Amino acid sequence: MSLNNNQARSLALFCKVVDNYGDAGICWRLARQLHHEHGIAVTLWIDDLQTLRRICPDAAIAADVQQLDGVTVRHWRNQDGVFSTADIADIVIEFFGCDIPPGYIVAMAECNPRPVWLNLEGLSAEEWVEGCHALPSPHPRMPLTKYFFFPGFTSKTGGLLHESSLEAQREQFQSDQVAMTAFLAQFGVTPGEMSSLKLSLFCYPHAPVSALFDAWQFGDTAITCLVPEGVAVEAVQAFLGAEARSGAAQTRGALTVRVLPFVPQADYDKLLWACDLNFVRGEDSFVRAQWAGKPFVWHIYPQDENLHHKKLRAFLQRYSADIESLNTFSLRWNGATVENESDQAGWRELWTKFQADMPRLTSRSNEWRQKMLANGDLTSNLLKFAASIRSETAENEV
Repeated sequence: MSLNNNQARSLALFCKVVDNYGDAGICWRLARQLHHEHGIAVTLWIDDLQTLRRICPDAAIAADVQQLDGVTVRHWRNQDGVFSTADIADIVIEFFGCDIPPGYIVAMAECNPRPVWLNLEGLSAEEWVEGCHALPSPHPRMPLTKYFFFPGFTSKTGGLLHESSLEAQREQFQSDQVAMTAFLAQFGVTPGEMSSLKLSLFCYPHAPVSALFDAWQFGDTAITCLVPEGVAVEAVQAFLGAEARSGAAQTRGALTVRVLPFVPQADYDKLLWACDLNFVRGEDSFVRAQWAGKPFVWHIYPQDENLHHKKLRAFLQRYSADIESLNTFSLRWNGATVENESDQAGWRELWTKFQADMPRLTSRSNEWRQKMLANGDLTSNLLKFAASIRSETAENEV
C-alpha cells in the first residue's frame, strides 16, 4: 500500500491487559496487520508480556524493548518520564480507554502536525455504538482531540478485524480434508474421533461446563470436545479424573474430552475452521469464530450489574433473532434470564434442540460472514479515518 501525505507512517498502540488473551490478542493482530498490510511502523506498548507470550511464543517476558514479526514491542510499566516530540507516532491508540502516560500526551500536544489520537473501544452490537463512533473529545487543557473508534457489525462502525488473506487461507484449509485431519491428529485426535461431532471449547471459569458435559456424555451423538489447557479446569479435571494437562484425554459415554496446548493465533484459527461447533469467549475468539463459517456459541466477558447480558441480547437480536434454539442456549450458557421465560428445560433438552438446528446455524454463519465482509476490515477503516482527520487538520492549518 502506498502512502500519501495524509496517511500515517507510524503508530503507537497502548494496551493494558484486563481480559487476558482477548486484549493482548486483539492488539497483537491489529499491530501485525498494520505493519504487514499497510507498511506502518508500529510500536505496541503492553503491560503483560507473559500473556503476549502465550499467543506469540517468540516474545521474551523480560525485555523492555523487542522486535516481533516486524512490530516493536515495549514493556509498558507505567513509564511517566519525559517524552520528546520525536517519540510520538503519527497515530496514537489507547485500547479500550486505558490511560496513556501523561508525559506522552504533553509531547503529543507539542507536535506539529499533532498525531491522530484514537480510543479504540470494545466491540458491541448495541445501537448507541453507531452514534458514538468517530465522535471527537477535545482535551480540557491541551490543543488535542481524541476520537472514539468503535468496532462493530454495521457500515456505520469501524467493522471487524480481518486480514486480507484470511478468506483464502480458510477456504484452502477447509477444502483439504487431509490437512484438517493432520492438523487435529497432532493433538491426538483419532480417525474415529474425526468422524464425530468436533467441538472447541473456550470459555470463562463460571460457564456451566459440567452440565453440558453431562448432556453430551449421555447423548446419542459421538462428540469430541477440544479444550485448551487452562480452560474450564475444574470441570475438565472432574471429567478426566486426572489433572487437565495438555495431552490428557478421556472418553465417557458418547463424549471424548481432549486437552490441547495453548496454540498461537494462526493455529487457533485452524482449530476453529476444523471443528463443527465452536464455543468462544470475550472479543478476540468471538470475532475469529465469525470468520470461520461454523456455528458458534459466545461466552461474553462478565460486567457489573449484568450489563454483559444486555450486550449479548443485542448481538443475538442482530445475528439470530429467528433462531430460538441458539438464543435460548446462549442466554442459559451466559447465566442470563430470558424475559417471561417459561421453558425450564434442562441442558439435555436444550442441546437436543440446538443440535437439530446445526445445519441452519451453519447457513446463518456463512450469511453473516459475507455481511460482515461488506463492512470492510477494521484496520483499513481505521487508517482511512485517520487519514481524513490528518487531511482536515492540514486544511485548517493552511
